[in-house]
Amino acid sequence: MKDWDTIAAISTPMGEGAIAIVRLSGEEALSIIDRIFITPSKKKMSEVPSHTIHYGNIVDPKVNEVIEEVMVSIMRGPKTFTREDVVEINCHGGIVSVNKVLQLVLSQGARLAEPGEFTKRAFLNGRIDLSQAEAVMDLIRAKTDRAMNLALGQMEGRLSKLVQGLRQHILEILAHVEVNIDYPEYDDVEEMTHHLLLEKATYVKNELEKLLRTSQQGKILREGLSTVIVGRPNVGKSSLLNSLVQENKAIVTDIPGTTRDVIEEYVNVRGVPLKLVDTAGIRETEDIVERIGVERSREFLNKADLVLLVLNNNEPLSKEDEQLLEVTEGMDVIIIVNKTDLPTNLSIEKVKQLAKDRAIITTSLLEEKGIDELEDAIASVFFDEGIEIGDTTFVSNSRHIGLISQAQTALEEAIDGLNSGVPIDIVQIDLTRTWEILGEIIGDTVHESLIDQLFSQFCLGK
Repeated sequence: MKDWDTIAAISTPMGEGAIAIVRLSGEEALSIIDRIFITPSKKKMSEVPSHTIHYGNIVDPKVNEVIEEVMVSIMRGPKTFTREDVVEINCHGGIVSVNKVLQLVLSQGARLAEPGEFTKRAFLNGRIDLSQAEAVMDLIRAKTDRAMNLALGQMEGRLSKLVQGLRQHILEILAHVEVNIDYPEYDDVEEMTHHLLLEKATYVKNELEKLLRTSQQGKILREGLSTVIVGRPNVGKSSLLNSLVQENKAIVTDIPGTTRDVIEEYVNVRGVPLKLVDTAGIRETEDIVERIGVERSREFLNKADLVLLVLNNNEPLSKEDEQLLEVTEGMDVIIIVNKTDLPTNLSIEKVKQLAKDRAIITTSLLEEKGIDELEDAIASVFFDEGIEIGDTTFVSNSRHIGLISQAQTALEEAIDGLNSGVPIDIVQIDLTRTWEILGEIIGDTVHESLIDQLFSQFCLGK
Protein backbone atom coordinates (compact mmCIF):
# COMPACT_ATOMS: atom_id res chain seq x y z
CA MET A 1 0.00 0.00 0.00
CA LYS A 2 1.34 3.42 -1.00
CA ASP A 3 1.83 6.25 1.47
CA TRP A 4 -0.61 8.99 0.45
CA ASP A 5 -2.33 11.85 2.22
CA THR A 6 -5.86 11.45 3.57
CA ILE A 7 -8.71 12.39 1.23
CA ALA A 8 -12.35 13.21 1.93
CA ALA A 9 -15.48 13.86 -0.15
CA ILE A 10 -19.25 13.69 -0.04
CA SER A 11 -20.11 10.28 -1.51
CA THR A 12 -23.86 10.77 -1.91
CA PRO A 13 -25.68 13.00 -4.43
CA MET A 14 -26.05 16.64 -3.48
CA GLY A 15 -29.51 17.77 -2.44
CA GLU A 16 -31.99 16.96 0.29
CA GLY A 17 -32.31 13.35 1.40
CA ALA A 18 -32.60 11.12 4.44
CA ILE A 19 -28.86 10.43 4.69
CA ALA A 20 -25.65 11.88 3.29
CA ILE A 21 -22.20 10.30 3.63
CA VAL A 22 -18.82 11.98 4.03
CA ARG A 23 -16.06 9.47 3.27
CA LEU A 24 -12.42 9.64 4.38
CA SER A 25 -9.59 7.39 3.23
CA GLY A 26 -5.95 7.41 4.28
CA GLU A 27 -3.59 6.91 7.20
CA GLU A 28 -4.92 9.98 9.08
CA ALA A 29 -8.60 9.05 8.74
CA LEU A 30 -8.89 7.56 12.24
CA SER A 31 -6.96 10.34 13.98
CA ILE A 32 -9.11 12.98 12.25
CA ILE A 33 -12.35 11.33 13.34
CA ASP A 34 -10.99 11.00 16.89
CA ARG A 35 -10.58 14.79 17.06
CA ILE A 36 -14.11 15.66 15.92
CA PHE A 37 -16.37 12.75 16.94
CA ILE A 38 -17.65 12.18 20.47
CA THR A 39 -19.70 9.14 21.49
CA PRO A 40 -21.79 8.90 24.69
CA SER A 41 -19.20 6.44 26.05
CA LYS A 42 -16.26 8.72 25.01
CA LYS A 43 -14.70 5.88 23.00
CA LYS A 44 -11.83 6.67 20.64
CA MET A 45 -12.51 5.43 17.11
CA SER A 46 -8.85 4.45 16.73
CA GLU A 47 -9.44 1.85 19.47
CA VAL A 48 -12.74 0.27 18.33
CA PRO A 49 -12.90 -2.93 16.25
CA SER A 50 -12.84 -2.63 12.46
CA HIS A 51 -16.07 -2.73 10.45
CA THR A 52 -18.23 -1.36 13.25
CA ILE A 53 -20.62 1.60 13.36
CA HIS A 54 -21.01 4.08 16.22
CA TYR A 55 -23.50 6.77 17.29
CA GLY A 56 -22.41 10.20 18.48
CA ASN A 57 -21.93 13.88 17.62
CA ILE A 58 -19.56 15.69 15.28
CA VAL A 59 -18.07 18.55 17.31
CA ASP A 60 -15.95 21.49 16.19
CA PRO A 61 -13.00 21.25 18.65
CA LYS A 62 -12.13 24.95 18.28
CA VAL A 63 -15.41 26.21 19.73
CA ASN A 64 -16.65 22.96 21.30
CA GLU A 65 -19.85 23.25 19.27
CA VAL A 66 -21.98 20.30 18.09
CA ILE A 67 -22.22 20.32 14.28
CA GLU A 68 -24.22 17.16 13.60
CA GLU A 69 -25.70 14.02 15.14
CA VAL A 70 -24.25 11.13 13.14
CA MET A 71 -23.39 7.47 12.77
CA VAL A 72 -19.72 6.73 12.01
CA SER A 73 -18.50 3.56 10.27
CA ILE A 74 -14.91 2.45 10.94
CA MET A 75 -13.13 0.19 8.43
CA ARG A 76 -9.42 -0.54 8.74
CA GLY A 77 -7.20 -1.35 5.78
CA PRO A 78 -6.40 -3.50 3.97
CA LYS A 79 -9.94 -4.95 4.14
CA THR A 80 -11.52 -1.87 2.58
CA PHE A 81 -12.32 -0.63 -0.93
CA THR A 82 -9.14 1.48 -1.09
CA ARG A 83 -7.06 -0.90 1.08
CA GLU A 84 -6.52 2.10 3.38
CA ASP A 85 -8.24 3.07 6.63
CA VAL A 86 -11.72 4.29 5.69
CA VAL A 87 -14.19 6.30 7.76
CA GLU A 88 -17.74 7.02 6.65
CA ILE A 89 -19.75 9.71 8.48
CA ASN A 90 -23.49 9.19 8.01
CA CYS A 91 -25.13 12.61 8.40
CA HIS A 92 -28.63 13.96 7.96
CA GLY A 93 -29.18 14.61 4.26
CA GLY A 94 -29.37 18.40 4.24
CA ILE A 95 -27.03 20.40 2.01
CA VAL A 96 -25.88 22.71 4.82
CA SER A 97 -25.26 19.99 7.43
CA VAL A 98 -23.24 17.66 5.21
CA ASN A 99 -21.13 20.54 3.88
CA LYS A 100 -20.37 21.72 7.41
CA VAL A 101 -19.15 18.22 8.31
CA LEU A 102 -16.99 18.08 5.17
CA GLN A 103 -15.48 21.51 5.87
CA LEU A 104 -14.66 20.46 9.43
CA VAL A 105 -12.97 17.28 8.18
CA LEU A 106 -10.91 19.30 5.70
CA SER A 107 -9.90 21.77 8.41
CA GLN A 108 -8.49 18.85 10.41
CA GLY A 109 -5.95 17.92 7.73
CA ALA A 110 -7.83 15.92 5.08
CA ARG A 111 -7.69 16.97 1.43
CA LEU A 112 -10.71 17.18 -0.87
CA ALA A 113 -10.63 14.11 -3.10
CA GLU A 114 -10.28 14.46 -6.84
CA PRO A 115 -12.96 12.89 -9.08
CA GLY A 116 -12.65 9.10 -8.88
CA GLU A 117 -9.74 9.22 -6.44
CA PHE A 118 -11.16 6.59 -4.06
CA THR A 119 -11.47 4.11 -6.96
CA LYS A 120 -8.08 5.21 -8.30
CA ARG A 121 -6.50 4.31 -4.95
CA ALA A 122 -8.25 0.94 -5.05
CA PHE A 123 -6.62 0.36 -8.44
CA LEU A 124 -3.16 1.63 -7.51
CA ASN A 125 -3.21 -0.37 -4.27
CA GLY A 126 -3.98 -3.58 -6.19
CA ARG A 127 -7.54 -3.98 -4.91
CA ILE A 128 -8.98 -4.00 -8.46
CA ASP A 129 -7.57 -3.79 -11.97
CA LEU A 130 -8.34 -1.03 -14.47
CA SER A 131 -11.23 -2.79 -16.23
CA GLN A 132 -12.86 -3.47 -12.84
CA ALA A 133 -12.39 0.20 -11.88
CA GLU A 134 -14.13 1.31 -15.07
CA ALA A 135 -16.98 -1.10 -14.28
CA VAL A 136 -17.64 0.85 -11.05
CA MET A 137 -18.70 3.84 -13.14
CA ASP A 138 -20.68 1.60 -15.49
CA LEU A 139 -22.60 0.26 -12.49
CA ILE A 140 -23.44 3.78 -11.31
CA ARG A 141 -24.61 4.80 -14.79
CA ALA A 142 -26.51 1.58 -15.63
CA LYS A 143 -29.96 2.31 -17.07
CA THR A 144 -31.34 -1.27 -17.10
CA ASP A 145 -31.05 -4.48 -15.06
CA ARG A 146 -29.03 -6.11 -17.83
CA ALA A 147 -26.62 -3.18 -18.00
CA MET A 148 -26.22 -3.44 -14.22
CA ASN A 149 -25.55 -7.20 -14.43
CA LEU A 150 -23.00 -6.59 -17.18
CA ALA A 151 -21.18 -4.06 -14.98
CA LEU A 152 -21.33 -6.41 -11.97
CA GLY A 153 -19.79 -9.21 -14.04
CA GLN A 154 -16.95 -6.92 -15.07
CA MET A 155 -16.47 -5.71 -11.47
CA GLU A 156 -16.16 -9.34 -10.39
CA GLY A 157 -13.33 -9.72 -12.90
CA ARG A 158 -14.98 -11.72 -15.70
CA LEU A 159 -13.24 -9.77 -18.48
CA SER A 160 -10.05 -9.43 -16.42
CA LYS A 161 -9.72 -13.21 -15.99
CA LEU A 162 -10.24 -13.83 -19.69
CA VAL A 163 -7.68 -11.18 -20.69
CA GLN A 164 -5.19 -12.41 -18.09
CA GLY A 165 -5.63 -15.96 -19.39
CA LEU A 166 -4.91 -14.88 -22.97
CA ARG A 167 -1.88 -12.85 -21.87
CA GLN A 168 -0.56 -15.86 -19.95
CA HIS A 169 -1.03 -18.02 -23.04
CA ILE A 170 0.96 -15.52 -25.13
CA LEU A 171 3.63 -15.26 -22.41
CA GLU A 172 4.10 -19.03 -22.44
CA ILE A 173 4.51 -18.92 -26.23
CA LEU A 174 7.12 -16.16 -25.94
CA ALA A 175 8.98 -18.03 -23.19
CA HIS A 176 8.98 -21.17 -25.32
CA VAL A 177 10.40 -19.22 -28.27
CA GLU A 178 13.11 -17.67 -26.05
CA VAL A 179 14.18 -21.06 -24.72
CA ASN A 180 14.42 -22.44 -28.26
CA ILE A 181 16.53 -19.47 -29.39
CA ASP A 182 18.80 -19.18 -26.34
CA TYR A 183 19.18 -22.88 -25.47
CA PRO A 184 18.90 -24.90 -28.71
CA GLU A 185 20.91 -27.72 -27.13
CA TYR A 186 18.09 -28.62 -24.71
CA ASP A 187 16.60 -31.79 -26.18
CA ASP A 188 13.83 -32.07 -23.56
CA VAL A 189 12.14 -28.81 -24.69
CA GLU A 190 9.65 -29.14 -27.55
CA GLU A 191 10.79 -27.25 -30.63
CA MET A 192 8.62 -24.21 -31.39
CA THR A 193 7.97 -24.79 -35.09
CA HIS A 194 6.07 -22.47 -37.41
CA HIS A 195 3.17 -24.92 -37.38
CA LEU A 196 2.99 -25.08 -33.56
CA LEU A 197 3.29 -21.31 -33.19
CA LEU A 198 0.58 -20.79 -35.83
CA GLU A 199 -1.73 -23.13 -33.93
CA LYS A 200 -1.23 -21.29 -30.64
CA ALA A 201 -1.54 -17.80 -32.20
CA THR A 202 -4.72 -18.84 -34.04
CA TYR A 203 -6.27 -19.94 -30.72
CA VAL A 204 -5.70 -16.48 -29.20
CA LYS A 205 -7.02 -14.80 -32.36
CA ASN A 206 -10.22 -16.85 -32.22
CA GLU A 207 -10.76 -15.89 -28.57
CA LEU A 208 -10.34 -12.20 -29.43
CA GLU A 209 -12.84 -12.59 -32.26
CA LYS A 210 -15.36 -14.07 -29.82
CA LEU A 211 -14.93 -11.03 -27.58
CA LEU A 212 -15.39 -8.60 -30.45
CA ARG A 213 -18.58 -10.39 -31.54
CA THR A 214 -20.13 -9.38 -28.22
CA SER A 215 -18.92 -5.78 -28.49
CA GLN A 216 -21.91 -4.29 -30.32
CA GLN A 217 -24.42 -5.77 -27.87
CA GLY A 218 -22.21 -4.95 -24.90
CA LYS A 219 -21.74 -1.34 -25.97
CA ILE A 220 -25.49 -0.93 -26.48
CA LEU A 221 -26.21 -2.34 -23.01
CA ARG A 222 -23.61 0.00 -21.50
CA GLU A 223 -24.23 3.23 -23.40
CA GLY A 224 -27.76 2.81 -24.77
CA LEU A 225 -29.04 3.30 -28.28
CA SER A 226 -29.29 6.85 -29.54
CA THR A 227 -32.82 6.63 -30.91
CA VAL A 228 -34.35 9.48 -32.90
CA ILE A 229 -38.09 9.83 -33.50
CA VAL A 230 -38.67 11.61 -36.82
CA GLY A 231 -41.62 12.44 -39.01
CA ARG A 232 -43.74 15.28 -40.30
CA PRO A 233 -45.47 17.52 -37.76
CA ASN A 234 -48.54 16.06 -36.03
CA VAL A 235 -47.97 12.41 -36.98
CA GLY A 236 -47.66 11.33 -33.32
CA LYS A 237 -43.96 11.63 -32.49
CA SER A 238 -44.52 13.17 -29.06
CA SER A 239 -47.28 10.65 -28.33
CA LEU A 240 -44.81 7.87 -29.16
CA LEU A 241 -42.23 9.35 -26.76
CA ASN A 242 -44.85 9.57 -24.01
CA SER A 243 -45.99 5.98 -24.65
CA LEU A 244 -42.48 4.56 -24.43
CA VAL A 245 -41.52 6.68 -21.42
CA GLN A 246 -44.99 6.17 -19.88
CA GLU A 247 -45.07 9.81 -18.83
CA ASN A 248 -46.33 13.02 -20.42
CA LYS A 249 -42.88 14.38 -21.16
CA ALA A 250 -43.82 15.99 -24.46
CA ILE A 251 -46.71 18.36 -25.20
CA VAL A 252 -49.28 16.69 -27.46
CA THR A 253 -51.75 18.84 -29.44
CA ASP A 254 -53.47 18.81 -32.82
CA ILE A 255 -51.48 21.89 -33.83
CA PRO A 256 -48.60 21.06 -36.22
CA GLY A 257 -45.20 22.30 -35.09
CA THR A 258 -45.90 22.14 -31.32
CA THR A 259 -42.52 20.54 -30.64
CA ARG A 260 -40.04 23.32 -31.40
CA ASP A 261 -36.94 21.81 -29.83
CA VAL A 262 -35.38 18.42 -29.17
CA ILE A 263 -36.64 16.45 -26.15
CA GLU A 264 -34.35 13.72 -24.75
CA GLU A 265 -35.32 10.91 -22.38
CA TYR A 266 -33.91 7.50 -21.34
CA VAL A 267 -36.22 4.48 -21.48
CA ASN A 268 -35.81 0.72 -20.95
CA VAL A 269 -37.25 -1.31 -23.84
CA ARG A 270 -36.99 -5.09 -23.36
CA GLY A 271 -33.73 -4.62 -21.50
CA VAL A 272 -32.29 -2.28 -24.15
CA PRO A 273 -31.57 1.24 -22.85
CA LEU A 274 -32.75 3.81 -25.39
CA LYS A 275 -31.74 7.44 -25.35
CA LEU A 276 -34.95 8.67 -26.98
CA VAL A 277 -34.87 11.94 -28.88
CA ASP A 278 -38.20 13.47 -29.91
CA THR A 279 -37.42 15.92 -32.68
CA ALA A 280 -39.28 18.85 -34.16
CA GLY A 281 -41.38 17.81 -37.15
CA ILE A 282 -39.26 17.99 -40.30
CA ARG A 283 -40.90 20.32 -42.81
CA GLU A 284 -40.33 23.60 -44.59
CA THR A 285 -41.42 26.44 -42.32
CA GLU A 286 -41.21 30.23 -42.10
CA ASP A 287 -41.23 30.17 -38.29
CA ILE A 288 -37.66 31.02 -37.19
CA VAL A 289 -37.82 29.06 -33.90
CA GLU A 290 -39.37 26.01 -35.55
CA ARG A 291 -36.80 26.18 -38.36
CA ILE A 292 -33.95 25.99 -35.80
CA GLY A 293 -35.67 22.93 -34.26
CA VAL A 294 -35.93 21.30 -37.70
CA GLU A 295 -32.21 21.84 -38.34
CA ARG A 296 -31.34 20.29 -34.98
CA SER A 297 -33.61 17.35 -35.84
CA ARG A 298 -31.60 16.72 -39.01
CA GLU A 299 -28.33 16.84 -37.01
CA PHE A 300 -29.60 14.25 -34.51
CA LEU A 301 -30.86 12.06 -37.36
CA ASN A 302 -27.35 11.83 -38.83
CA LYS A 303 -25.92 10.65 -35.46
CA ALA A 304 -28.66 8.15 -34.58
CA ASP A 305 -28.12 4.43 -33.92
CA LEU A 306 -31.82 3.75 -34.49
CA VAL A 307 -34.52 5.79 -36.25
CA LEU A 308 -38.23 5.53 -35.47
CA LEU A 309 -39.91 7.05 -38.54
CA VAL A 310 -43.55 7.90 -37.86
CA LEU A 311 -46.17 8.16 -40.66
CA ASN A 312 -49.81 9.18 -40.42
CA ASN A 313 -52.29 6.45 -41.44
CA ASN A 314 -55.00 9.10 -41.84
CA GLU A 315 -53.15 11.10 -44.54
CA PRO A 316 -51.72 10.19 -47.96
CA LEU A 317 -47.96 9.76 -48.20
CA SER A 318 -46.53 13.25 -48.63
CA LYS A 319 -43.39 14.54 -50.32
CA GLU A 320 -41.80 15.05 -46.86
CA ASP A 321 -42.61 11.44 -45.92
CA GLU A 322 -40.96 10.15 -49.09
CA GLN A 323 -37.90 12.33 -48.46
CA LEU A 324 -37.55 10.93 -44.92
CA LEU A 325 -37.82 7.37 -46.23
CA GLU A 326 -35.10 8.20 -48.76
CA VAL A 327 -32.81 10.04 -46.30
CA THR A 328 -32.95 7.16 -43.77
CA GLU A 329 -32.14 4.47 -46.32
CA GLY A 330 -29.23 2.37 -45.10
CA MET A 331 -29.88 3.24 -41.44
CA ASP A 332 -31.43 0.99 -38.80
CA VAL A 333 -35.02 2.18 -39.15
CA ILE A 334 -38.40 1.05 -37.87
CA ILE A 335 -41.31 2.59 -39.74
CA ILE A 336 -44.35 3.27 -37.57
CA VAL A 337 -47.71 3.79 -39.23
CA ASN A 338 -49.66 5.61 -36.52
CA LYS A 339 -53.32 6.65 -36.07
CA THR A 340 -54.83 3.34 -37.21
CA ASP A 341 -57.89 4.29 -35.15
CA LEU A 342 -58.71 6.81 -37.91
CA PRO A 343 -59.79 6.06 -41.51
CA THR A 344 -56.94 4.78 -43.71
CA ASN A 345 -55.79 7.24 -46.37
CA LEU A 346 -52.18 6.01 -46.52
CA SER A 347 -51.12 3.52 -49.18
CA ILE A 348 -49.44 0.72 -47.18
CA GLU A 349 -48.32 -0.89 -50.44
CA LYS A 350 -46.45 2.26 -51.42
CA VAL A 351 -44.90 2.45 -47.94
CA LYS A 352 -43.74 -1.18 -48.24
CA GLN A 353 -42.27 -0.41 -51.67
CA LEU A 354 -40.29 2.56 -50.32
CA ALA A 355 -39.40 0.79 -47.05
CA LYS A 356 -37.23 -1.79 -48.85
CA ASP A 357 -37.42 -4.60 -46.25
CA ARG A 358 -37.37 -2.25 -43.26
CA ALA A 359 -39.67 -3.21 -40.39
CA ILE A 360 -43.16 -1.66 -40.48
CA ILE A 361 -45.28 -1.50 -37.31
CA THR A 362 -48.86 -0.23 -37.17
CA THR A 363 -49.98 1.60 -34.03
CA SER A 364 -52.76 3.60 -32.52
CA LEU A 365 -50.96 5.51 -29.80
CA LEU A 366 -54.24 7.11 -28.76
CA GLU A 367 -55.68 3.66 -28.01
CA GLU A 368 -52.28 2.29 -26.88
CA LYS A 369 -52.26 -0.39 -29.57
CA GLY A 370 -49.11 -1.74 -31.21
CA ILE A 371 -46.67 -0.67 -28.47
CA ASP A 372 -45.72 -4.27 -27.54
CA GLU A 373 -45.04 -5.10 -31.20
CA LEU A 374 -42.92 -1.95 -31.51
CA GLU A 375 -40.86 -2.81 -28.42
CA ASP A 376 -40.26 -6.34 -29.77
CA ALA A 377 -39.12 -4.85 -33.08
CA ILE A 378 -36.73 -2.43 -31.34
CA ALA A 379 -35.15 -5.27 -29.32
CA SER A 380 -34.84 -7.56 -32.36
CA VAL A 381 -33.03 -4.95 -34.50
CA PHE A 382 -29.85 -5.36 -32.45
CA PHE A 383 -30.52 -8.56 -30.49
CA ASP A 384 -31.90 -11.13 -32.90
CA GLU A 385 -31.72 -13.96 -30.37
CA GLY A 386 -32.73 -11.93 -27.33
CA ILE A 387 -30.48 -10.56 -24.61
CA GLU A 388 -29.18 -13.22 -22.25
CA ILE A 389 -25.97 -12.25 -20.50
CA GLY A 390 -25.54 -15.61 -18.73
CA ASP A 391 -21.90 -16.72 -18.72
CA THR A 392 -20.98 -14.71 -21.82
CA THR A 393 -18.18 -12.19 -21.36
CA PHE A 394 -19.39 -9.00 -23.03
CA VAL A 395 -17.02 -6.24 -24.08
CA SER A 396 -18.92 -2.99 -23.61
CA ASN A 397 -16.30 -0.27 -23.12
CA SER A 398 -15.13 1.64 -26.22
CA ARG A 399 -11.55 1.71 -24.89
CA HIS A 400 -11.55 -2.07 -24.44
CA ILE A 401 -13.07 -2.65 -27.88
CA GLY A 402 -10.39 -0.48 -29.49
CA LEU A 403 -7.56 -2.28 -27.67
CA ILE A 404 -8.89 -5.74 -28.52
CA SER A 405 -9.13 -4.67 -32.19
CA GLN A 406 -5.50 -3.47 -32.05
CA ALA A 407 -4.40 -6.74 -30.42
CA GLN A 408 -6.22 -8.72 -33.08
CA THR A 409 -4.48 -6.71 -35.83
CA ALA A 410 -1.06 -7.34 -34.26
CA LEU A 411 -1.87 -11.04 -34.01
CA GLU A 412 -3.03 -11.19 -37.63
CA GLU A 413 0.31 -9.67 -38.68
CA ALA A 414 2.09 -12.40 -36.70
CA ILE A 415 -0.03 -15.10 -38.37
CA ASP A 416 0.58 -13.59 -41.82
CA GLY A 417 4.31 -13.62 -41.07
CA LEU A 418 4.18 -17.28 -40.05
CA ASN A 419 2.27 -18.23 -43.20
CA SER A 420 4.91 -16.37 -45.23
CA GLY A 421 7.80 -18.20 -43.53
CA VAL A 422 9.10 -15.19 -41.58
CA PRO A 423 11.60 -16.31 -38.88
CA ILE A 424 10.03 -17.00 -35.50
CA ASP A 425 12.17 -14.43 -33.67
CA ILE A 426 10.72 -11.71 -35.96
CA VAL A 427 7.14 -12.94 -35.44
CA GLN A 428 7.86 -12.74 -31.73
CA ILE A 429 7.77 -8.90 -31.97
CA ASP A 430 4.09 -8.90 -33.02
CA LEU A 431 3.23 -11.40 -30.28
CA THR A 432 4.92 -9.20 -27.68
CA ARG A 433 2.96 -6.22 -29.00
CA THR A 434 -0.29 -8.21 -28.64
CA TRP A 435 0.60 -9.06 -25.03
CA GLU A 436 1.31 -5.39 -24.25
CA ILE A 437 -1.95 -4.14 -25.84
CA LEU A 438 -4.03 -6.62 -23.85
CA GLY A 439 -2.22 -5.45 -20.72
CA GLU A 440 -3.60 -1.94 -21.28
CA ILE A 441 -7.14 -3.27 -20.74
CA ILE A 442 -6.43 -4.34 -17.17
CA GLY A 443 -3.88 -1.59 -16.47
CA ASP A 444 -0.68 -3.66 -16.44
CA THR A 445 0.98 -1.73 -19.28
CA VAL A 446 -0.96 1.54 -19.26
CA HIS A 447 0.51 5.05 -19.06
CA GLU A 448 -0.08 7.20 -15.97
CA SER A 449 -1.64 10.00 -18.06
CA LEU A 450 -4.34 7.61 -19.30
CA ILE A 451 -5.07 6.49 -15.73
CA ASP A 452 -5.51 10.11 -14.64
CA GLN A 453 -7.78 10.83 -17.60
CA LEU A 454 -9.97 7.77 -16.98
CA PHE A 455 -10.49 8.47 -13.29
CA SER A 456 -11.19 12.16 -13.91
CA GLN A 457 -14.49 11.07 -15.50
CA PHE A 458 -15.70 9.59 -12.19
CA CYS A 459 -17.96 11.44 -9.78
CA LEU A 460 -16.26 13.26 -6.91
CA GLY A 461 -16.94 10.88 -4.00
CA LYS A 462 -16.35 7.58 -5.82
